Amino acid sequence: MRNDRLLAALAALLGLVLIAIGVTYIALTEHDIPSFFPGHVSHASGHHHVKHGIAAIFLGLACFAFAWFRTGPRQARVAPPG
Repeated sequence: MRNDRLLAALAALLGLVLIAIGVTYIALTEHDIPSFFPGHVSHASGHHHVKHGIAAIFLGLACFAFAWFRTGPRQARVAPPG
């Protein structure tokens, strides 16, 4: 596996993880998110961390874009005429 393909696969995997984290932040309250997530509180609260979720989703989409550009076709060098 080429280095570009490995890097693209890792970026796509990281993108999936970040989007899952973003959905978790938006769907669950700050009391219900896992305790290792930033923003978790131990007391019951109805607050959702929407900004954290949006940021994680945007970072995940950026990782997908990076992976997409890494796997794109390479332009062949054209020899000069003559």
